[in-house]
Amino acid sequence: MSKKTLVLGASHKPDRYSYRAVKKLLAYKHEVVAIGLREANIETVQIQKGQPKLEGIHTVTLYMNPTNQEQFLDYIIDLEPQRIIFNPGTWNPKLEKMARAAGIETEEDCTLVMLNAGLY
Repeated sequence: MSKKTLVLGASHKPDRYSYRAVKKLLAYKHEVVAIGLREANIETVQIQKGQPKLEGIHTVTLYMNPTNQEQFLDYIIDLEPQRIIFNPGTWNPKLEKMARAAGIETEEDCTLVMLNAGLY
Protein backbone atom coordinates (compact mmCIF):
# COMPACT_ATOMS: atom_id res chain seq x y z
CA MET A 1 0.00 0.00 0.00
CA SER A 2 1.41 3.37 -1.02
CA LYS A 3 2.03 5.81 1.82
CA LYS A 4 2.36 9.41 0.67
CA THR A 5 5.60 10.53 2.26
CA LEU A 6 7.12 13.96 2.82
CA VAL A 7 10.92 13.89 2.82
CA LEU A 8 11.76 16.99 4.85
CA GLY A 9 15.34 18.10 4.36
CA ALA A 10 15.64 16.64 0.86
CA SER A 11 18.82 17.15 -1.15
CA HIS A 12 19.56 16.69 -4.84
CA LYS A 13 23.06 15.43 -3.96
CA PRO A 14 23.34 11.66 -4.57
CA ASP A 15 25.60 11.12 -1.53
CA ARG A 16 22.92 12.37 0.89
CA TYR A 17 20.65 9.97 2.74
CA SER A 18 17.61 12.11 1.92
CA TYR A 19 18.35 11.65 -1.79
CA ARG A 20 18.65 7.89 -1.30
CA ALA A 21 15.38 7.89 0.66
CA VAL A 22 13.48 9.61 -2.17
CA LYS A 23 14.82 7.09 -4.69
CA LYS A 24 14.11 4.11 -2.45
CA LEU A 25 10.57 5.34 -1.63
CA LEU A 26 9.89 5.69 -5.37
CA ALA A 27 11.28 2.21 -5.99
CA TYR A 28 8.83 0.87 -3.40
CA LYS A 29 5.99 2.71 -5.20
CA HIS A 30 5.29 5.32 -2.51
CA GLU A 31 4.13 8.78 -3.54
CA VAL A 32 6.87 11.22 -2.53
CA VAL A 33 6.85 14.93 -1.80
CA ALA A 34 10.17 16.62 -1.00
CA ILE A 35 11.07 19.88 0.72
CA GLY A 36 14.64 21.14 0.89
CA LEU A 37 16.82 24.23 0.77
CA ARG A 38 17.13 24.30 -3.02
CA GLU A 39 14.66 23.58 -5.77
CA ALA A 40 15.81 20.62 -7.84
CA ASN A 41 14.56 17.26 -9.07
CA ILE A 42 15.20 13.69 -8.01
CA GLU A 43 13.77 11.63 -10.85
CA THR A 44 10.09 12.66 -11.01
CA VAL A 45 10.08 14.39 -7.62
CA GLN A 46 10.53 18.15 -7.49
CA ILE A 47 12.22 19.39 -4.33
CA GLN A 48 10.19 22.37 -3.14
CA LYS A 49 11.25 25.17 -0.81
CA GLY A 50 9.37 26.65 2.11
CA GLN A 51 6.13 25.27 3.48
CA PRO A 52 3.85 24.44 0.55
CA LYS A 53 0.25 23.44 1.18
CA LEU A 54 0.15 19.64 1.16
CA GLU A 55 -2.67 17.19 1.76
CA GLY A 56 -2.88 13.49 2.43
CA ILE A 57 0.60 13.08 3.91
CA HIS A 58 0.84 9.71 5.66
CA THR A 59 4.45 9.93 6.82
CA VAL A 60 6.93 12.75 7.39
CA THR A 61 10.50 11.45 7.34
CA LEU A 62 13.03 13.93 8.71
CA TYR A 63 16.48 14.64 7.31
CA MET A 64 17.27 17.87 9.15
CA ASN A 65 18.69 18.44 12.61
CA PRO A 66 16.49 19.72 15.45
CA THR A 67 17.75 23.30 15.10
CA ASN A 68 16.73 23.42 11.44
CA GLN A 69 13.40 21.76 12.25
CA GLU A 70 12.35 24.67 14.48
CA GLN A 71 10.74 26.69 11.68
CA PHE A 72 8.78 23.60 10.54
CA LEU A 73 7.36 22.33 13.85
CA ASP A 74 3.84 23.77 13.51
CA TYR A 75 3.87 23.03 9.78
CA ILE A 76 4.61 19.34 10.39
CA ILE A 77 1.85 19.03 13.00
CA ASP A 78 -0.63 20.93 10.79
CA LEU A 79 -0.05 18.37 8.00
CA GLU A 80 -1.70 15.82 10.32
CA PRO A 81 0.48 12.89 9.22
CA GLN A 82 -0.10 9.48 10.72
CA ARG A 83 3.57 9.24 11.69
CA ILE A 84 6.87 11.05 11.84
CA ILE A 85 10.13 9.17 11.36
CA PHE A 86 13.16 10.63 13.12
CA ASN A 87 16.11 9.38 11.06
CA PRO A 88 19.52 9.22 12.80
CA GLY A 89 20.57 12.68 14.01
CA THR A 90 17.09 14.19 13.73
CA TRP A 91 15.41 13.21 17.01
CA ASN A 92 13.76 16.23 18.58
CA PRO A 93 12.04 15.88 21.98
CA LYS A 94 10.02 19.05 21.42
CA LEU A 95 8.59 17.81 18.11
CA GLU A 96 8.02 14.34 19.54
CA LYS A 97 6.00 15.83 22.41
CA MET A 98 3.97 17.99 20.00
CA ALA A 99 3.31 14.99 17.77
CA ARG A 100 2.19 12.72 20.58
CA ALA A 101 -0.15 15.45 21.89
CA ALA A 102 -1.67 15.60 18.39
CA GLY A 103 -2.06 11.80 18.20
CA ILE A 104 0.75 11.36 15.66
CA GLU A 105 2.89 8.23 15.92
CA THR A 106 6.65 8.83 16.15
CA GLU A 107 9.50 6.47 15.37
CA GLU A 108 13.25 6.82 15.84
CA ASP A 109 14.44 4.71 12.95
CA CYS A 110 15.99 4.86 9.49
CA THR A 111 13.64 5.06 6.52
CA LEU A 112 16.10 3.18 4.30
CA VAL A 113 16.43 0.31 6.79
CA MET A 114 12.66 0.22 7.34
CA LEU A 115 12.02 -0.05 3.59
CA ASN A 116 14.64 -2.78 3.13
CA ALA A 117 13.25 -4.75 6.06
CA GLY A 118 9.62 -4.46 4.90
CA LEU A 119 8.71 -2.42 8.00
CA TYR A 120 7.67 0.77 6.26
